[in-house]
Amino acid sequence: MDVTLLADREVRKFNIEPKIALLSYSNFGAIRTGSPSRVHEAVEILHREHPHLSVDGEIQANFAINKELRMKKFPFSKLQDKDVNTFIFPNLSSGNIAYKLMQELAGMEVIGPILLGIGKPIHILHLESSVREIVNMTAISVIDAQYQKAEENN
Repeated sequence: MDVTLLADREVRKFNIEPKIALLSYSNFGAIRTGSPSRVHEAVEILHREHPHLSVDGEIQANFAINKELRMKKFPFSKLQDKDVNTFIFPNLSSGNIAYKLMQELAGMEVIGPILLGIGKPIHILHLESSVREIVNMTAISVIDAQYQKAEENN
């Protein structure tokens, strides 16, 4: 749950309204044990304590990405027909594997990883970062520094 709140705050720094999917191998309580149950519980808490957030899950990646498929199968989803722009993975391994696959297979631009929830911002450039990736990470670092300075002044 905390990761979702941190991600929401980080995405908002870029004037983007987060639409967040908590990913799993299960959809909306279909499997009631193991990691899906923990994700399901986190979503219930988020809905109860942070009703303003556009967040739902647990949900498989294909339904999170494909809003037409999601609406057909899960019309009750709080994500409804929104384009999900923030994905919360169940663990570091699955998140890293997925973003590397998207980068290589789909040719998508990757920005990150960005570590959240620690005292100071930390930004990591992966092996073989392109100039564009370095520039993007620098921009994120500048925005983080600006937010940190503003928080210190308040």
